[in-house]
Amino acid sequence: MTATLIDGKAVAEDIDRRVGQAAAQLRGLLGRKPGLAVVLIGDDPASEVYVRNKVRRAAQAGMESMEIRKPASITQDEAIAIVRQLNGNPSVDGILVQMPLPDHIDAGAVINAINPDKDVDGLTAVSAGRLLAGEDGLRPCTPAGCVLLAERAMGDLTGKSVVVIGRSILVGKPAALLFLEKNCTVTIAHSRTRNLPELCRSADILVAAVGRPEMVQGDWIKPGACVLDVGINRVDAPEKGPGKTRLVGDVDFAAASEKAGWITPVPGGIGPMTIAMLLRNTMTAAARRAGIDLAVAR
Repeated sequence: MTATLIDGKAVAEDIDRRVGQAAAQLRGLLGRKPGLAVVLIGDDPASEVYVRNKVRRAAQAGMESMEIRKPASITQDEAIAIVRQLNGNPSVDGILVQMPLPDHIDAGAVINAINPDKDVDGLTAVSAGRLLAGEDGLRPCTPAGCVLLAERAMGDLTGKSVVVIGRSILVGKPAALLFLEKNCTVTIAHSRTRNLPELCRSADILVAAVGRPEMVQGDWIKPGACVLDVGINRVDAPEKGPGKTRLVGDVDFAAASEKAGWITPVPGGIGPMTIAMLLRNTMTAAARRAGIDLAVAR
């Protein structure tokens, strides 16, 4: 392996520590802890793990964390009512609705009911508009984590060529805009992109966010590039025993590591950063709502 491993867990711990320092400052100024509310609807096992981790890390960072659990049978109107109640709760600075929602609930309608100033996932239409317009706002957590890790690895990103594979509203599109804010030259690729391997070989920074196990091959990587693997895919692992599985990313890690300059592992790369950026967004939201100029340092 020639690539330097980007330890997302270590960087996330550093961000959590800084958030904790900011939380202590805010608690003294506000007379209360900054508050994060997480809404979980249904009993999806993966969602329960994610919510548990978010609540635990929020508490460790000195924040007040509120968990609202509701059965999958609730109506869309009931889900929106929960969000609106949280919008009006002065002790709640950030609201996160865990995805996915049950099929009968319009996720967009629920997300867009969140007050954009409490939208710590950065997913409302208003938050997306602020990002597109270059206005202050809360940025989507996973893409923001990607940019931060790239900066930690490479320093100033000005002039870097970035290829983002994936055009989702959750990662691909906001990642492209966030890298543009850093003065990168950005290309968004997707399933219908022609000559995808050739395009990837032009990238100083390659972001893989397609949800296809090990799709990106080693010979797609520009020598010395920074590879950010957002994918989390569970595949069969017969070498571990019958019925066993393992997690892999969207990048063939072993092969890519021989070409890249920096690379994120799966797990332990982008994943921990998503929660770190969520906590940082919550701290930012609390400070802004209180009219306090408190930057959470990188």
